[in-house]
Formats: sequence, structure tokens, C-alpha cells
Amino acid sequence: MRRYFEELKDFIKKGDMILLILCVCVAGFGVICIASATSADKFGSNFKYIAVQVVSICLGVLMYALVSSIDLDYLSEHRRMMVAFNVFLLLMLISPLGTDNNTGNRSWINLKVISVQPAEICKITYIIINASVMASHQNRISHPVSIFHMLLHLGLLVGLNLALSSDMGVSLIFVFIFIGMAFAGGVSLWWFALAIGGIATMFPILWQFLGEYQRNRIRILFDPTIDPQGINERYHSKINLQSLTGGGLTGQGLFEGNRTQSGALFAQHTDYIFSSMGEELGFVGCVLIMLAELLIIARCIYVGVRCQDYMRRLVCYGAASALMFQLMINVGMCIGVMPVIGLTLPLISYGGSSVVTIFAMLGLVSGAYARPSSLSHERYVQPYRG
Repeated sequence: MRRYFEELKDFIKKGDMILLILCVCVAGFGVICIASATSADKFGSNFKYIAVQVVSICLGVLMYALVSSIDLDYLSEHRRMMVAFNVFLLLMLISPLGTDNNTGNRSWINLKVISVQPAEICKITYIIINASVMASHQNRISHPVSIFHMLLHLGLLVGLNLALSSDMGVSLIFVFIFIGMAFAGGVSLWWFALAIGGIATMFPILWQFLGEYQRNRIRILFDPTIDPQGINERYHSKINLQSLTGGGLTGQGLFEGNRTQSGALFAQHTDYIFSSMGEELGFVGCVLIMLAELLIIARCIYVGVRCQDYMRRLVCYGAASALMFQLMINVGMCIGVMPVIGLTLPLISYGGSSVVTIFAMLGLVSGAYARPSSLSHERYVQPYRG
């Protein structure tokens, strides 16, 4: 504990301030985007949305510092406790506190004052758990036993989340984190080929377990005969795509978008905020938003490359994978090339729990930056004497 407070005191000196500044700048711009997207009459006063986002950013910065000061070796040693914590957190969804929060999926815990999405928190702990498991099998990472151990943790988390919440979007984030970490960790490409073949074989069976609305979200990407007039399944996607492209090169201006300010867009402050910004900031604004997000991802990868320790490197790549997947899905959803699965644009979309957990997740990267090599010998060979 004494070591932790010493690290916390030196956070500004040792932590990744470049990554923190990038995150605060992107999140700060997100507040402006939210202010514009919620200024339509249907939202009433947008003060609540702005205040929640600003407070969440402040809490996020605090979480960034707190998580950054924790030794990743210590977290790795308590892997089983984190697994139990994940299971407990997800089981809370079937308690009286579990709610759908108007999303259609029972994926939130309502704590009266705030609502928390357990899977967002599990995303952080899963990165640590998977990195720890892979580090324990580092010398034979492609051995079937190693792969089974990794898949066991993935299957537990994805299976529980799907069974208890039916939230496909966040479940896919776990899968993409696994893929990114497995690829970066040196797992043989033969396993990826085998997985692709297995999914292709099992797809007709898995298709039967999808709900009709989920099937339609996939079908409309390939079948133009489904709702060609855009009045049913394609309605929201059509309106949001028209908004995204309606801004031209430089946009209609903040607080000036026709559809945004009339409140005509679906989820224009959350899932489809990229479409709202396309209308008001145009192509140039959208490119700058994507570049800012990619800079954060690139910084995570840079810190990972800089780390000498295998586990710390994987933690950085896991965080980068999570952000990359959310960015790809959210933007792809807005331009109509990805199915609608309800993932926010990182640090831009409205959502307190999402902002705080992303800052906390990136705090792991900052911790790897501050301590790129294992310090476990200081605790077990010679006690720390600050």
C-alpha cells in the first residue's frame, strides 16, 4: 500500500501525460458535440447532458491517475479475484437493480443516482486477466492447452454477458480484444485460420439463435430488397446517413445542422453522434475526429512497443484493440457498412460510465508507461523502503 501511494504521488512525473492530454482534448471536444446534439427541443435543457459529461471526464481523469499508479504485477497476481468480480458484477444484471435503461437489452445496473454498465467495467479487468493468462503461457503460447485456457476466460465472460444481458455489441468487444491480444502475443496464424473455418461452419447454426431484429440488421447490409423505401428497418440508418453526408466538406456549422437541431436523428447524442457531427462539421470535421481517436490508439500501441515486459505490452494492445473496434463499428454503423449494435464513439458520445471506464482502461496503459518492466522482485526479494 505504501508503494502505491508513492507511485500516486509521482503520477505526474511518471504517468503518460501525452495520452492523458489526448484523451482530455478528445473528451472536451465531445462535450461541445454533445451540447450541440442535445440543443434540440426534444431534449429540453441540455445542461444536464453537459454537466454529466463534464463530471464524468473529471472522474475519468481521477480514475486514470488511480489505475495508472497500480502495479500490473499486483493485479495479475489477483487474477482469480478479478474473474470472480466479473461474474458477480454480471450476475447483478438479474438482480432487482438490473435494467434495460431504454436500450432493449438488460445491460445496466440502476443505482438510483447513476446507472452502470457492468460489461464496460469487465472490459478493463478482462484485458488484465487475458494478459496474465497469456503471460503464464508465454513460452508455449500456441499450445492447445494455452489456447484452451485463454478461450475459457473469453467464453465465460461472453457467455455470461449474452445470457444475462443479450448485449451483442459489448460481447463482440471482448472477442475483438481477445483477437488483438492473441495476434500481438504471437499466437500461431493457424489458430486464426481454424477459428475462421469454424465460424464459417457454425454460422448457419448460430444464425438460428439470433433474434429476428438482429438478423434484419445484418440482412439489410447485403439485401437491397429489404425495406427499399427506408420506412421500416432502414429508416433510422437512412436518416442518419443523409445527415452524415448532408454537411458536405465543411458542414453547416455547430448548432446549425438541419436534422440535428430539429431532433430528427436517432440517438444523435450517443450511438449516432458521428452522423450529427458529419452534418454540422462536414467531412473535414469527421476526419479530424477520427484522426484524434486514432492518435489515442497509436499512443497505446507506442507504449506497448516500448514495454520490455510481455504482459504489459499485451495490456496496451488490448486497450488499443477495444478502442479500435468501437471506432470501426460506430463509424461503420453511421455510414451503413456495419450492423447497428449500439456501440458509442469513444470519449465523444454521451455516457458517463463509458467515459469513466475508457479513462480507467487507458490508465492501465499509463501504468505500463510508468513501469515498463516488472517490479515484482522489489516486493519479494528486497522489501521496498521508500
